[in-house]
Amino acid sequence: MFLEQGIRPENSFWKYLIGSVFIITASFIGQIPFTLAVYFNYNGKESFPGDNDTAMKMFEPNVTLFLVMISFVFAFAAVWFVVKYLHNQTLLSVTTSRRKIDWNRILFSFFLWSFFTILSFLFVYFKSPENFQWNFKLVPFLLLVLIGTIFIPIQTSTEEYVFRGYLMQGFANLAQNKWFPLLMTSLIFGSMHWFNPEVTKMGNIIMVYYIGTGLFLGIITLMDEGMELALGFHAANNLIGALLVTTDWSVFQTNSIFKDMSEPSAGFDVILPVVVIYPIMLFIFSKKYNWTNWKEKLTGKINVLQSPN
Repeated sequence: MFLEQGIRPENSFWKYLIGSVFIITASFIGQIPFTLAVYFNYNGKESFPGDNDTAMKMFEPNVTLFLVMISFVFAFAAVWFVVKYLHNQTLLSVTTSRRKIDWNRILFSFFLWSFFTILSFLFVYFKSPENFQWNFKLVPFLLLVLIGTIFIPIQTSTEEYVFRGYLMQGFANLAQNKWFPLLMTSLIFGSMHWFNPEVTKMGNIIMVYYIGTGLFLGIITLMDEGMELALGFHAANNLIGALLVTTDWSVFQTNSIFKDMSEPSAGFDVILPVVVIYPIMLFIFSKKYNWTNWKEKLTGKINVLQSPN
């Protein structure tokens, strides 16, 4: 089973703390190209950009996206390193309980959430078309497709490997149950988005969406005994979103097809995915993959006797 694969006597929780520091450090190292680009672009201007949001707007959006995504390449390499050399596990063991990664699951989740994302956007667009501006430019958009298709799945996969893989198993080692890893990874995942500009613009209520999304991803990982569905969902969420619509106040500005010109506000639309759409997704997944025994898989104790030697 997925969590049990990380339950080993030598996998003390302090190793996960060291591993997390190593991954964060690698991510900071990966930000050096972006920092240097900002520094050389500054080149004596009146004031050096004092915040990340201003710095990210110094470059053409595709350039910014590429520079920012480099840090996730470093972070993903760090995840592989700590899993292999600090915990003596394979990357597969923090991916899935299956003998190999089920790409059909990843693709099904990707296309299912892409469908929901596009459908939701079309609903909002036709409801208030005056809030959207046509932003499509062929060459920048094609470059966005190229950069996004390569790097956004690396970004989303890195986050999934950290939260739904590495830390999920780490907290399972600590607590010897399933509800604690699910809760902790969801809270930490949501909290990591605290400094996104969306929170400043829309208020703290948007944290319900971020933490709720983390909870949803954790549930499908535990119920399916692997991260494949979470990997597909997260990649679709970020990639399709980046291609479809951008705003001046979101964490990324992209050369997307549309630009949302409306004033940001947080209402029921922020909570809607968590209380309506995610349960629908859970229902679809549960029927397709015959999920049963929900209480045990989400809250039960971990049988250490079943763990690998």
